[in-house]
Amino acid sequence: MEKLRFLTYEEIQNKCERLSDVYEIDEEKFYGVVEKWANEETAIESKLLASFEELLQVVSNEITSMEAALEMKPTCRMGCAFCCYFPIIVNEMEAKLMKKAIGHFPEERRGKIQSHLLTYYQKYGEQLDRLTALDFETENNFKRTYIDRQIPCPMLNPETNQCMAYEIRPLPCRTYMNYTDPKVCFENVMPKETVSFEFLYEQYMGALNEFMQFLSEEGDTGFVDYPNDIYATDYLVNWLRPSQR
Repeated sequence: MEKLRFLTYEEIQNKCERLSDVYEIDEEKFYGVVEKWANEETAIESKLLASFEELLQVVSNEITSMEAALEMKPTCRMGCAFCCYFPIIVNEMEAKLMKKAIGHFPEERRGKIQSHLLTYYQKYGEQLDRLTALDFETENNFKRTYIDRQIPCPMLNPETNQCMAYEIRPLPCRTYMNYTDPKVCFENVMPKETVSFEFLYEQYMGALNEFMQFLSEEGDTGFVDYPNDIYATDYLVNWLRPSQR
């Protein structure tokens, strides 16, 4: 049986360095989403959730297009969850959108997540209190310190190693990819070979912000306190605590 050949670290670097030469981000895809929903005659909450979920999908689609342009195929597989132990930082608007989207999941799925979160915070609450006391803006090693404790993301199902809210997973999760041998994630806490497309956050958040500005001028931003929620950032594990609003 022929052994699989994975891209080397050097090959990945060389390909990524060519990205700006072979691919241009289509910003119209991002702003087209919010323009569409700004003009829809529907409830503000529906507009917010639809634009949020569609923009997340645009990010994923852009990554797929970049991969095609660079001739790179991800080696990430279902059940691989090494990166689900990383600290995830989001702003309050994103957290509210995530929680509201979960609230619209089918009853059985929503109930499983709620039950899972209660158990999760009972188990890890005290450890998380200490870890999230680390200032992610000033502590240089906060990420390594957090990962070393091996506390899973609150959205990770430990029985299946799958995300319980995969379609609304935030940008840090969505844009982190592996294109070489998957064992590098097993053998290294923070492998150098992995790639992040987190620069797409600029287009994603730029489009969301423009949408919120439009809603603000119209006089109704729904459940989002704009612009305050955009500037309030914290660990995802703090936003998802059952006691959080």
